[in-house]
Amino acid sequence: MTLDFFIYALTFGLLTGFHCAGMCGPIAISLPLKDESWLHRSMGAIIYNLGRIITYSLMGAVFGLLGQGFKFAGFQQSLSIVIGAIMILSVLFPLLFKSFASKSPVFPVVERIKDKLGNLFGTKTNLSLFTIGLLNGLLPCGPVYVAIGLSLVSANIFTGALYMAIFGFGTIPVMLSLSLVGNYFTTAFRTKIRQFVPVFIIILGVWFVLKGLGLGIHFISPSDQKLKVNTEVTKKCCNLNTFKFSL
Repeated sequence: MTLDFFIYALTFGLLTGFHCAGMCGPIAISLPLKDESWLHRSMGAIIYNLGRIITYSLMGAVFGLLGQGFKFAGFQQSLSIVIGAIMILSVLFPLLFKSFASKSPVFPVVERIKDKLGNLFGTKTNLSLFTIGLLNGLLPCGPVYVAIGLSLVSANIFTGALYMAIFGFGTIPVMLSLSLVGNYFTTAFRTKIRQFVPVFIIILGVWFVLKGLGLGIHFISPSDQKLKVNTEVTKKCCNLNTFKFSL
């Protein structure tokens, strides 16, 4: 993966932070932070955000490993097209995806996570703040799903984890500000900023579709991507055969 890939992760994280201001804002504003000093409040908010980033990184590692399997099977280009199409459709038909999510067997699990979060808000400890962050990272969120899709296309366990970690760090400025001075963010301001997130998701979706099509456009749609994948697989097979022959 190139440096641009991770710049997209950071930029997407920064934009997603404003989306989170509307969706997860109540959680960030209502955190059980200690009122002893500004420093204690800041440290508590950072611990909460680190919990979110760890959850994101673990999901990135899992899906990066899954994407590695697609890569060796020679399906990475097709996967890129599918992920891009899903990203675009999730913006154009949000009601369809919301209806699917509400009927999904995962929905009861999400409800249990929310119940657990409610219980943790009664305890002002660093452990409870860290756990709230871990669980918060598991709550349904469209931009997070998009980021997971990108870590899947990265086709590497470490790259996927790093991508999601950078994405998570990108959300920190807004989320940290919400925890400390959240009351100063007006609803109108958050709504205006959130309007940029769907546009960015569509741009990323189009890029991944073009990348999978292999039109021969440098960086945007390279034509030799599939060839490189097949070459890597061939090399591994040849090395394996050589090893067997030497035995």
